[in-house]
Amino acid sequence: MAKGTAARKAKRATRAGTAATAAAAAAGAAREATAAREATIARQTSETDITVRLGLDGRGRADVRTPFAFLDHMLGALAKHGLFDLTLRANGDVEVDGHHTVEDVGICLGLAFRDALGDKAGLVRFGHAVVPLDEALAEVTIDFSGRAAFFWRVTLPPGRVGDFDPTLARELFGGFAAKAECNLHVDLRHAENVHHALEAIFKAFARAAEQGARVEPRRRGEVPSTKGTLTK
Repeated sequence: MAKGTAARKAKRATRAGTAATAAAAAAGAAREATAAREATIARQTSETDITVRLGLDGRGRADVRTPFAFLDHMLGALAKHGLFDLTLRANGDVEVDGHHTVEDVGICLGLAFRDALGDKAGLVRFGHAVVPLDEALAEVTIDFSGRAAFFWRVTLPPGRVGDFDPTLARELFGGFAAKAECNLHVDLRHAENVHHALEAIFKAFARAAEQGARVEPRRRGEVPSTKGTLTK
């Protein structure tokens, strides 16, 4: 009897040890996948000078300075609600127009996401969020697929927000999708106030991007694609 009891205990201990080893391996794979999920981009042209430092596994800390206070506010919201750590400096030929600067901010953010995601091992990959701000309701869907596709189904209410041209938001997100090499769908379901519309879009983007950029421990470091890669 004693021998049987001892044998059963030994088997349970072995199973527990095996489970613990598997859990430790999965945790180790997750740590390895997230270890280098940071990127720094410095891009200088005759029109703009932009530097971005991005950490995907952050706490939502932002230190952003662009020529547009409203854009600073939106990028701060992106970091906060996506739990990204973001440091960004942008200067550009705003005496001509804000277009170059805002588009290039999107380009640099996209490059930073692409580099921080690396080979995308263990990635969730897909993200989706619907976010309200008072009367405004925005929907964003993202797929870090390695293929660039951008769809902007947005009709903004009239008006400006401070010195920021609201139509430039499209250029920012289009630049992001091109350089992050992702599918990005942005839909504005309803809005009456242009500030509310843009803020809902940026927050929905933050939540969708955070969701898609997560690491799923159950993948144990595998790339989430049947073809085995998302970078070729």
